Amino acid sequence: MKRRTLLKAMPLAALAPAALQGLFAKVAFAKPAEKGAATAAKKGERPAYAGKLQHSDGYVPAADGTTKRGFNHTSSNSRQADPKAPYQMPLTQEEQDIMDGKKGPELAKVMAIVVAHGNAFGAEKLVDLGGAPHCSLYTGTDYMKPMIDLFQECADAGLKTYAPYTVNPRCYDVYNVNNNETDMKLIYEGYKFQRDLDWVHAQLGAPDLNFRSCACYVPEVGNAPPVGTYVAWAESSATNYGNSALGLRTNRNAAGMELLCGLLGKAPLFGLMTDEGRMADWLVDVKTSKEPDLGVLGTAIGLKVIDGVPFITGMDPYLGTEVSNDNMHLLKKMGSATAASGAVGLYHVENLTPDAKEKGRKLLKKDYQTYVYDDAEQARVLATFPVEWEGRPEDPTVALIGCPHNTYEEILFWGTKVTEAVEKRGMPTAAIPTKLFCSNVVRDHLVKDEPLLVGKMVEANMRFTNMCTVSYAGMKGFSDRIYGVTNSPKTRNYFPAVRYLEDDALLEVILTGKIPTNS
Repeated sequence: MKRRTLLKAMPLAALAPAALQGLFAKVAFAKPAEKGAATAAKKGERPAYAGKLQHSDGYVPAADGTTKRGFNHTSSNSRQADPKAPYQMPLTQEEQDIMDGKKGPELAKVMAIVVAHGNAFGAEKLVDLGGAPHCSLYTGTDYMKPMIDLFQECADAGLKTYAPYTVNPRCYDVYNVNNNETDMKLIYEGYKFQRDLDWVHAQLGAPDLNFRSCACYVPEVGNAPPVGTYVAWAESSATNYGNSALGLRTNRNAAGMELLCGLLGKAPLFGLMTDEGRMADWLVDVKTSKEPDLGVLGTAIGLKVIDGVPFITGMDPYLGTEVSNDNMHLLKKMGSATAASGAVGLYHVENLTPDAKEKGRKLLKKDYQTYVYDDAEQARVLATFPVEWEGRPEDPTVALIGCPHNTYEEILFWGTKVTEAVEKRGMPTAAIPTKLFCSNVVRDHLVKDEPLLVGKMVEANMRFTNMCTVSYAGMKGFSDRIYGVTNSPKTRNYFPAVRYLEDDALLEVILTGKIPTNS
């Protein structure tokens, strides 16, 4: 197998950056419409730039292992009776005034794009957003330049998001990981607009780089709005966790659309933001003889339900009945796998997640399907994970832990596990380095609480990094010179060259540098 040249093709925005930037430049102010209605681009026509907006933005594996793009967004509740006729979402007078340019031309353009997005999905109306935005625009690559220019125009006009917002982690770390000549060259060639992107975020309302994280909801970063809050997020794992574990209401937005909604303070109401869109069309009955591997379970669910909404049962003994810091990492692991192997934006866990605790099995649609996940099914799915990879070093060279970013409890767990095992075996250090991916504020929490442990972790060749794990694993030539092992199903789903292992096997690899014979 061959690696892609720089980054593996990731799920892209439904509106490509260049197209969205071009639309922002060309969109005209809407002429006054009938009261309470938005105007269409041309009477009787769907806007050309809408493209496949009625489809999800992800790449999803089919049963035969191939991938397809643009599968139906079955969680969306289209309000349009006639798909050939233009749909016009009703607007309040305040919203129409913004469309008409009464709060400036730039905000009028933002409103026009958001309304066109809502019209394409048959949204009921616009709703006011709460909490804080989270933005998935984090890569300063060539293809992002039009998007950066779009938001720089907004910044130049003095626009800011309705609340300070969090941002996904940078795609490199020149201090702790990418400080070799090969990586540095790739970074400065591939991410030449990173400074421009970071500067735009600083102007629009993002905090400093220490808070960058895909797990924006961890306590140290603090973007965890109350149950039922409407937000507009795009990062697949954050959307998944927010909708499911926090009980937020957001669609899995296209990259860039979430920041436009953040500038407007409003988002179209459809899909996973509605009661109907949050109904479950799958019952996943977990019947394993012991605690399931949540990475494999999440992957299996994503492959089975694709972009549906699963209602998961049988997890009380393993997850309990309250979402807390103690099980956050488990829900994050399982949920991110459903979003990476499929495009799941919301899952329910019986007796645990907010919607499921409130409504129980009333969340199941009348025609729901059942998927039984037992020991045999877990073994079957795990057996499909790649093991060998052409051109990869013979033995593991690095352990990658934290995709999505680690919680405090996770780095404490792994720091304790590895250092105690190194001491017990009388080793001077671990056999291979471990990279712990987390925001700087999570790392600082551990440094403050456990300084002696952190010192031992450094001796055991464990290092913290605030970069994006997926971007690191997707660098040009990664698998030709690095053999990564991970307990992250998300990393494995995006980059099969990285070997997936359960926690016990991963610890053994860190200590020995060899894959256990039974793994």
